[in-house]
Amino acid sequence: MDASRELIGDSPELQALLRQANLVARTDATVLIQGESGTGKERLARRIHAHSRRNAAPLITVNCAALPADLIESELFGHRRGAFTGAHEAQQGLIRQADGGTLLLDEIAELPPGAQAKLLRFLESGECQPLGAARPEKVDVRVIAATHQDLNQHVAARRFRADLFYRLFVVPLEMPPLRQRQGDVRRLVEHFRKELASAHGLEPPHFSLELVRWLERWPWPGNVRELKNLVERCVIFMSAQTVRPQDLPDAWLQSPRDERQGSWVIPPDGLCLERLEIDLIRQALERTGGNRSRAARLLGLTRNTLLYRIKKSAISWDHTDHGERQNVVESRQASEHKE
Repeated sequence: MDASRELIGDSPELQALLRQANLVARTDATVLIQGESGTGKERLARRIHAHSRRNAAPLITVNCAALPADLIESELFGHRRGAFTGAHEAQQGLIRQADGGTLLLDEIAELPPGAQAKLLRFLESGECQPLGAARPEKVDVRVIAATHQDLNQHVAARRFRADLFYRLFVVPLEMPPLRQRQGDVRRLVEHFRKELASAHGLEPPHFSLELVRWLERWPWPGNVRELKNLVERCVIFMSAQTVRPQDLPDAWLQSPRDERQGSWVIPPDGLCLERLEIDLIRQALERTGGNRSRAARLLGLTRNTLLYRIKKSAISWDHTDHGERQNVVESRQASEHKE
């Protein structure tokens, strides 16, 4: 696989995700990749395909949001000549093109209801029936779906079929946002400044230590894509120069902490940080009925980070006859308030 398309970073959050991806790559299980825009969901899908037994066959990427609503079934499943007005020639659908390989359905939440029903039948049977065909065709395709939206909310609002959601939700993987990947900003800056300078035939700029520290504190709402765009602007306009915080575009000349400032105030008598963390995790689990993926999103954590903190503080969730209720078992170190 092209090294430039690899996921860059050494943070525990990213490395834990890559270990999971390597394990699932050895199988043909359906994968659902979730995460904010710009985190690298397509790159993760390409990594899974490249490390699978299907890597010699094609990876077909479909942007579900970009497919014309009136042609989406024809695009996915294909059609026979004369199947509809304007179908002058037979067309092989994208699913058939991915035979033996992998089909990446990006922005899966945008798939209209009719196409959702046909996709569900395909996932259950492995058969693809082109429009106008008398019989379905058997195809061997591994499906990876990706979305930046919360499919649970779409299911609750009846915008996405629950049965399709559970059929896709075999192996869920969540891309961590860049603001949670401690230490990866520095590595990505170094990677992008060299890669982009080479692509543009320019000398790479030098990023001052002050600027790198500034970038490490930025919340990155656009994630890795936003960072790459910023580095590219610096490569183009400040080739072979030293870039400092004051050289950034005007929109960046604010405190990088501004967007993350909260209303938390430490009480005069102080607090126990471990107790506060346990209480917040408890509240998130209570609100989500024990769903750890949703609880992690409420806390601004990845699921792996939340699981680590639950294990560290010995937090467990019990279901009782009186409904779902949390039973927190705290370790002695976490429960004792040190003077």
